[in-house]
Amino acid sequence: MPSPTPARRSRRALLRVTAPVAVAASLVLVPLPGAFAAPSTGAVIAEVYGGGGNSGATLKNDFIELGNPTGAAFGLAGYSVQYLPGSPGASTQWGVTPLNGSIPAGGRYLIAEAPGAGGTVDLPAADASGSLALSATSGTVALVDGTAPLSCKTAADCAADPRIVDLVGFGTAVVREGSGPAAGASNSASVARGSSLADTDDNAKDLTAGDPTPVNSKGQTTGGGTTPGGGTPVPGDVRIHDIQGASRISPLNTKTVTNVPGIVTGVRGYGTKGFWIQDPAADNNPATSEAVFVFTGSANPTVKVGDSVLVTAKVSEYYPNSSGGSQSVTELTGPKVTVLSSGNAVPAPVVLDAAAIPTAYAPDAAGGSIENLPLDPSKYALDLYESLEGMNVEVRDVPVVQATDKYHELWVDAASTDPRTNRGGVVYLGYDRPNNGRIMIQSLPPLTEQPFPVANVGDKLTGSTAGPLDYNQFGGYTIAANTVGTVQDNGLQREVADRALPSELSIATYNVENLAPGDADAKYTELAQAVVTNLRSPDIIALEEIQDNSGAVDDGTVDASVTVQKFIDAVKAAGGPAYDWRSIDPVNDKDGGQPGGNIRQVFLFNPDRVSFTDIPGGDSTTAVDVTGTGKRTSLTASPGRIDPNNDAWATSRKPLIGQFSFHNKAVFVIANHFNSKGGDQGIDSRFQAPNRSSEVQRQKQAAVEQAFIAKLEAADPDARVVSLGDFNDYQFSPALQTLTKDGVLRDLVNDLPASERYSYVYQGNSQVLDHILVSPAFKRQHVRYDVVHINSEFAVQASDHDPQVVRVKP
Repeated sequence: MPSPTPARRSRRALLRVTAPVAVAASLVLVPLPGAFAAPSTGAVIAEVYGGGGNSGATLKNDFIELGNPTGAAFGLAGYSVQYLPGSPGASTQWGVTPLNGSIPAGGRYLIAEAPGAGGTVDLPAADASGSLALSATSGTVALVDGTAPLSCKTAADCAADPRIVDLVGFGTAVVREGSGPAAGASNSASVARGSSLADTDDNAKDLTAGDPTPVNSKGQTTGGGTTPGGGTPVPGDVRIHDIQGASRISPLNTKTVTNVPGIVTGVRGYGTKGFWIQDPAADNNPATSEAVFVFTGSANPTVKVGDSVLVTAKVSEYYPNSSGGSQSVTELTGPKVTVLSSGNAVPAPVVLDAAAIPTAYAPDAAGGSIENLPLDPSKYALDLYESLEGMNVEVRDVPVVQATDKYHELWVDAASTDPRTNRGGVVYLGYDRPNNGRIMIQSLPPLTEQPFPVANVGDKLTGSTAGPLDYNQFGGYTIAANTVGTVQDNGLQREVADRALPSELSIATYNVENLAPGDADAKYTELAQAVVTNLRSPDIIALEEIQDNSGAVDDGTVDASVTVQKFIDAVKAAGGPAYDWRSIDPVNDKDGGQPGGNIRQVFLFNPDRVSFTDIPGGDSTTAVDVTGTGKRTSLTASPGRIDPNNDAWATSRKPLIGQFSFHNKAVFVIANHFNSKGGDQGIDSRFQAPNRSSEVQRQKQAAVEQAFIAKLEAADPDARVVSLGDFNDYQFSPALQTLTKDGVLRDLVNDLPASERYSYVYQGNSQVLDHILVSPAFKRQHVRYDVVHINSEFAVQASDHDPQVVRVKP
């Protein structure tokens, strides 16, 4: 089943954070239109809610909550909170609520303000009370050292008032800190800081909207209890397995849960920041996960593995790649976290192996969503992984099935029953054979603390690799590993093709991955060395993804002569032949690929071995045709493009055809690069079976090309045709079945043993995207074909595709 974008992907970089960023207490910024004073280093305004008692509100009262991120109590005697409407007039005054007592170290302090006429839920016992009637949507609240009303009514004036300890403007408030007021406040939503109480003096960035979650200095909140007489908070009524439920969507989705207990099992301080908690007191239902991810937004988590915590937060379902049909991740958002103790043992990991992973992959919902189906972890692999979402899991002594990439990730396979390649990967042989044991490995600790292993396909990750089971944004269940095993090197070597006999014409295809003049000389050198050493300097090479002379700069350039000549020079420097070349420049920005790059196919050929039959008339928009019959059959243009104006080729590369002569015999070669799989739902989609929408266009492309080849073979039944390139599809796909319809071509990858059918590795699956097909004129005994594995299985690669070569006797 297809990947979201198998040929190339763009992604958010996951930056490892080696240390928290500290803001100096002495920092003073010049007041700007947004109020920037010194970021608060003691008490801060943690949450503001002005919708109490309004229509649609649950809580009866408005409230202001203070927070203390420090390790010492913060005394409030002589302090006040003050309120100013969002758009104050000349006579508008600040309202004042005096305070007393203190905010506990790491704790909260709740101020009840005016009630409304509605609502059904009382606030927990307030630490202070006032009568301020806050607006639900727009206003400014200040924590003030003093009880005299403030007089400032602009952001700049308030930033200059030394009595203001912290200030929060929300909605459309004129007085606020930073780039703008906090957004999203309403009758049913407060604005609140994250669990770390981070304060950068930018309200728009520091506070986000969500369900109101008032907490007092005793740790009490709506629906949560405490020990009699106060003291340490105790767990509420909801447990993690209640949140996760027995399907993919939480039965408590969008609800606020209070004082949910758990042990911290993993902390992520990069990318999607947060931490995982797991309840060691599991229920008896194998379908309900005992762990959940706590999302802290832009704030670095302040908890540690082994902390016992209580979390009050909103339950949400996050789709890392919704357009690709990804599974959702159940999360707790906008959290308030109480650490009860540290140094606790984390729950023992669940071992993932062939005995644990079912042989069936996913339930079939006829293309519909499986989200609300009851999980059956004993029957389906996807259900098993979902039932373990967020839980501490482990793999032991597992084979690496996709090499370490530049994002510090690799894939392993935990199910020994998945079909293996000869070189140690797992081979993808059908839509109904997704290979159930594939799991991505990422590392949680910073790279400076735990360097990520560099491994090739076929290596083994020995020992234990363990951590929370996550789901990543490009699809695939992932172990966010606290500990990563050791690589056992299997000594994988890059393959070298057999030499062609003098009587054989050797033809290769190679996707050189967005090759542009600005690429490092080392890339050209590696690609050229592969042509000379690993492919044995083929007579003809079809190159895919040759960019124009300005690379990805979208400046109207379409000529690629500099790119091609640099490649030819690199081949010659590596000891190869002096190749000549032919191609057709595309219409600017009409062939897809990297914007501005104008990728195209290019023929290289060795003029000492084969000649190119130049026939004028071919250009980017003129369709090539067939003329003559029998041995006089010829193209109307060479090089030419097959039906370039057909809608099948919209924003995609058009097939480039060239007429060659080898030993005075015509050979027609078609260089292809069909449209990518962008937009397809992934193997592990929540829609089963997944929708492979991009197949529709590739099938149309295949039909256009098949019709042209059929016309060529009708003119000359002995026409020698080789069609090759990056078809972006599998040997069993509708596109390849269409291209080979009526026997006009034979897909040579099917002549290989099943364990050798791959040219690309994606999500741990070794799969076919590149093909060489030949017409019936090439008899089986006169064809020698090979996929030359030099890139896809290696951590260090010049391209993400493996080249292929065929040796034929015309």
